[in-house]
Amino acid sequence: MANGHSPITEPAAQTSPIVISVDAMGGDRGPTAVVGGLVLSTQSFPNISFLLHGNEVELGPIVAREPDLVGRVTLCHAERVVMMHDKPAQVMRNGEGTSMWSCIESVKRGDATVAVSCGNTGALMAISMIRLRRLPGITRPAIAGFWPSRNPSGFNVMLDMGADIKAEPNDLVQYATMGASYARNGLKLTRPRVGLLNVGTEEHKGRSELKDAHDRLLTLQDVGDFEYIGFVEGGDIPSDRVDVIVTDGFTGNTALKTGEGVAKLIADVLKQEFTASLWSKLTAAMAIGTLKRLQKRIDPRRANGGVFLGLNGTVVKSHGSADATGVAAAIKLAYQLANSGFLQQLAAQVASTEHAGQGAVIKNAPSKTEGGTAE
Repeated sequence: MANGHSPITEPAAQTSPIVISVDAMGGDRGPTAVVGGLVLSTQSFPNISFLLHGNEVELGPIVAREPDLVGRVTLCHAERVVMMHDKPAQVMRNGEGTSMWSCIESVKRGDATVAVSCGNTGALMAISMIRLRRLPGITRPAIAGFWPSRNPSGFNVMLDMGADIKAEPNDLVQYATMGASYARNGLKLTRPRVGLLNVGTEEHKGRSELKDAHDRLLTLQDVGDFEYIGFVEGGDIPSDRVDVIVTDGFTGNTALKTGEGVAKLIADVLKQEFTASLWSKLTAAMAIGTLKRLQKRIDPRRANGGVFLGLNGTVVKSHGSADATGVAAAIKLAYQLANSGFLQQLAAQVASTEHAGQGAVIKNAPSKTEGGTAE
């Protein structure tokens, strides 16, 4: 879902190249859509270049047809593809030689700054964790995404959106720290407002882990440099009451898919109603400008891209069904994160919070691997 303009402030013009590693094979629409996204991206960013991972026999002719990609794309051959039905544990054992593995490996080696993939979320997180590893002090990475809101920026940050279906109190506290850092960089907020998603705003409501995280966040907010506003409800997600919404991956992913479904429903209903009669068509013609702006605001493609937070490397997960416009949006996010030095800033914030010992990180907390991903 999106409002039609980028949630991240446009970077200043750069002359040094930004290299993005892209998995060409994992999306539902195939490599043609991915290559189309590369073309759109080169038109926006003159200093961007790509490492494109996949079968050279298939990719070569597709890339060769695009004059905008001449000298901007290096093909990295990978024989195999991670399929949407592949289990993360299986990919962790046998993923080497796939386009997704090769894509992440390029970031690990330092050949590229950010990785982008439309592929299997669980597999992408699994490969990212074993190849890039977690930042010191992080027990469970999260996927953060932008959500359209009434705030001046037009967006809120929400996490976790599907990295893991469970979240312990310590995980929720770490999500708040990382989400606040992301909002400071992505939305240019000095002191983001953080809310913990619950079934009500009263302190006695919710599961025990939510109450525990709530108590810790009250003491953490000054160290973490954010304002903790307490519990928020589902209706607050697109509101101007909060900047960062923290929840577990099951709830976050369900909310994301519901929001996308509602956006599509609105678009479909409007189309049906404005073509139902001659009068409706005339009304639509008079309101064409307003309708186009509305279509941009609810178009999920334009805010496509969830960021894996908590890893020693930046990974952007594009929606599996993304077309060229959606892929370009994910690449734009990757470019802007690379250009802003976000990973270094996030690592510094996590380290600072851990050092302060205010409960954002429990050094002896066990690593959580059960539960799987939400997609």
